[in-house]
Amino acid sequence: MTLVLKLLLAPMLVVASSAAGRRWGPQVSGVLVALPIVAGPILLITCLDHGPAFGARAAASALLGLVSLLLFVVVFGHAGRRLRWPAALVVSWAACLAADAALARLAVPPLAGAALVLAAAWLAARALPRDETPTPRHDAGTVRTAAAALPPAPARANPWWDLPARAVATAVLVLVVTWASAAIGPAATGVLAPFPIATSVVAAFALARDGSAGAVRMLRGVPGGLVGFAVFCLMVALLVERLGTYGAFGLALLVTLIAQLATLYAIARYRPAPA
Repeated sequence: MTLVLKLLLAPMLVVASSAAGRRWGPQVSGVLVALPIVAGPILLITCLDHGPAFGARAAASALLGLVSLLLFVVVFGHAGRRLRWPAALVVSWAACLAADAALARLAVPPLAGAALVLAAAWLAARALPRDETPTPRHDAGTVRTAAAALPPAPARANPWWDLPARAVATAVLVLVVTWASAAIGPAATGVLAPFPIATSVVAAFALARDGSAGAVRMLRGVPGGLVGFAVFCLMVALLVERLGTYGAFGLALLVTLIAQLATLYAIARYRPAPA
């Protein structure tokens, strides 16, 4: 059962978020990929294998892992402006793992951890690169006129291997992280649970396909999307010993979905109108 979760659940959810991103835009994809589509199964497996007390500690530590994930988002957003996707991933993973190693030594109450995630999300949203192609002030009218006269650029077709490659890459990364974290205790397991597996896959494909601007547009959805992720980890940490594994995870998932839908609604409602 746990092997099925590792091999199928996360890859299917990554593919679904990628398809949604194609339909509704990269920022929506960023919000969806910020769901606990990888950490959720890892924490569930942890509770089933080691008991609710172990799982509660892991879920509390997972809140600190979200801070590392936000660092990954910022570093990848800036590294992608100068590096190709493999090098940008290496640099961003190194920053994330260094932060994980430091945060795994901390013991923070769940409510304090959730507050820390909210503060880090606010900072990450402001630390991401801005639009790198501003329109010059002196010839803005000329540029707009010329752009209006040009036909719209044709949409690039997606290669047949795009979604299968995302699924395979996600499955490989899930197996690596879960095997590495199996024997290191609840604190380190929890901090590693939100390791940017799905985010890495989607961000790398966005950078390779759409360049740094496309990658940043996708990454902009992650900080807001992590609000629901933090709610999920907080509820599991507080409730799994009281309600049991399935009761706590079911309630946490329901509340997380409501939070993510509210985030998507806010993005759709307040997205700036095209000029």
